[in-house]
Amino acid sequence: MGYLHLPGLGKAHFHEYGTGQKPLLAFHGYGMTGKQFHVLEQSIIPQYHIYGFDHFFHGESRLDGWTEQQILTGMPKTMVRNYMEEWFKLYGRQRFSVMGYSIGANIALILVEEYADLIDVVILMAPDGLAVFKGFHFILHNKLGRGIFRTATKSKWLAPFLIKSLKKLRFIDESLYTIAYNEIDTEQKRLDTYYTLNLIRLLKPDVKHIAQQINQHKIKCLLIFGKHDQLFPKSAAMPFLGMLDNAEVHEVELGHWLVTKALDEYLVK
Repeated sequence: MGYLHLPGLGKAHFHEYGTGQKPLLAFHGYGMTGKQFHVLEQSIIPQYHIYGFDHFFHGESRLDGWTEQQILTGMPKTMVRNYMEEWFKLYGRQRFSVMGYSIGANIALILVEEYADLIDVVILMAPDGLAVFKGFHFILHNKLGRGIFRTATKSKWLAPFLIKSLKKLRFIDESLYTIAYNEIDTEQKRLDTYYTLNLIRLLKPDVKHIAQQINQHKIKCLLIFGKHDQLFPKSAAMPFLGMLDNAEVHEVELGHWLVTKALDEYLVK
């Protein structure tokens, strides 16, 4: 494990694991840490040396001197380059691969956008960033939605009420309800959720350009979706998939909670 000292941002903590030699930078989903991909012990871990990064407000990554207003404005997309430039300072400029699950896919995709000529493989699991998710867009970019999000963060009862209402109206299923509820049941968790989603609100990949870069540099792509995922389903990603020349796409009998032993066993087969 170690840290990248990202100029103007803070310390990004990463975990190192895997028995392969090829470097792979990995970005986890909400509420997890960079160790999340440990579970892929038969499929991914034997192939790569993984650098699994903790998102800010997760694990041991820490922003340096950011005010609340800066966090709510959002991290500029250009700062994603700092991850690679600082990593290169430690390990030398070399070819690498990227992996992202859920919200972590935004950073992985932006690295493809910026460093396509150096990337061998892109692995995306239930990825955010390939299409606009209306729920996130509402609470992060709509004035009314941002107000509701802030109020729910400060309230002990409103956030649980909203989550239960979404489940009752079938906007989310039982698995998403469980994930969401476990992340808003304390004031600190609600605040971490609020800060996390606002910090990354500007990290929107240019999917058309990324698809062009993937095709031009013949980057190997593996995309995995949960058949029962109501958050980032395959259907929402179809325009992006249609732009790729030769992607390997899987839809498995899982929901959004995708990085599991069941997925590991599926990938091995």
